[in-house]
Amino acid sequence: MNSERIEQDTSTAGSFRIIPRAEHSISRKSISSGALRVLYRLHEAGYRALLVGGAVRDLLLGGHPKDFDIATDATPEQVRALFRNCRLIGRRFRLAHVVFGREIVEVATFRGSSDDGSGDRHLVDGRLVRDNVYGSIEEDAVRRDFTVNALYYDIADFSVRDSVGGMADLEHKVLRLIGDPEQRYREDPVRMLRAARLAAKLGFEVEPATAAPFAALGPLLAEAPPARLFDESLKLFLGAHGLASFRSLERHGLLKHVFPATARVLDGHPDSPFRRLLEQTLASTDARVREDKPVTPAFLFAAMLWEPVRTAAQAMVDNGTDAAVAWQHAVDRVLREQAQRVAIPRRFTITIEEIWSLQPRFAQRTKKRAFRLLEHPRFRAAYDFLVLRSGESPELADLAAWWTDAQQLGHDELIERLATAPAGPGDAAPGGGKRKRSRRRRRKAGTAAGTPNSVKDTGE
Repeated sequence: MNSERIEQDTSTAGSFRIIPRAEHSISRKSISSGALRVLYRLHEAGYRALLVGGAVRDLLLGGHPKDFDIATDATPEQVRALFRNCRLIGRRFRLAHVVFGREIVEVATFRGSSDDGSGDRHLVDGRLVRDNVYGSIEEDAVRRDFTVNALYYDIADFSVRDSVGGMADLEHKVLRLIGDPEQRYREDPVRMLRAARLAAKLGFEVEPATAAPFAALGPLLAEAPPARLFDESLKLFLGAHGLASFRSLERHGLLKHVFPATARVLDGHPDSPFRRLLEQTLASTDARVREDKPVTPAFLFAAMLWEPVRTAAQAMVDNGTDAAVAWQHAVDRVLREQAQRVAIPRRFTITIEEIWSLQPRFAQRTKKRAFRLLEHPRFRAAYDFLVLRSGESPELADLAAWWTDAQQLGHDELIERLATAPAGPGDAAPGGGKRKRSRRRRRKAGTAAGTPNSVKDTGE
């Protein structure tokens, strides 16, 4: 007999579906020791304590969550009183972080639906900029974003609680927003990106009513803080589902609101070399993340913005601008535009520019230049980028193969190989253009012979 029961929601006139332990797949063995300690201590102190959100969702889908979030009726101050290893964070959402070594367990107080004046809720032009109004578990459920993220695992009886149809949506692989989609996106436009990302990660379809406002409300993403969109970009592209997330953003018309220059270059070119480079970069990054290998946002953004910069530079060269000058202007323009949407930290933009500026130096295979390039701190990242570009032409493929072999050779063997290698262009711009050569004027007596070029090789 099915022992599932319905519990009335006394505050919102709804109902909770209670799935007992025997009828769901979550085991305490799959929950981190830190999360279990927090759950049990809250429960023993007389508070409600439930695992909630992505961890419950992923456990029900057979996954292995890295983070475990807890919801409770204890206030942040009450949580801190129970744990010496607790700190309170956040202004927009007041949270408690309980620290166990490298593990941080996030504890949030149930969010309320209405503010009677005792809480702290603030909206600006419909956007929720602060929300510290507390309430019941029933109110908390409807305040969450997607139905599959509003499932609770109750440590009191090991049941799963669902009041918004999250279990059914899990079974049907549907991502559905709770409440009125337009209102929820106006409260927080970044929810649109979260919808695209979660659908990609889970292999779900975005429910039609949830996706319908994207076209009209997508421009609201331009009002989101660029620093927040940088964090969201890392979740989109460095979470082992980057390629699927990229395709989801494109399919739902959201890429242009986050990476406008990239979207412009890709628009109408379903099988361009740049698209192949970008998708290969994302697939490679996904594989490295799954294998627990290091990845850097700089490499990803270098690939994402490579063609926009190269296209802009080529347009200036075609209009008579010196290639090196055109390249630098294009870099500045594209990075400046991108910074208005996604605030890429300076430490990454420096690396991005180095990866780009080193590309023409791979063709300069003289003894001095080759050894200096091999010793450059960004050599490996620039080489990996060259390999990704090798599909653009047979010449680039041969160049990438040469440098792949060169790294396996000893010092003397490499010198021999360099003796027979073509020297390559000495002053090409990263985008492939050539610098104009100005006619040398006859030096006047007493003028130094070693006058430097007006444009320096930025990689040296």
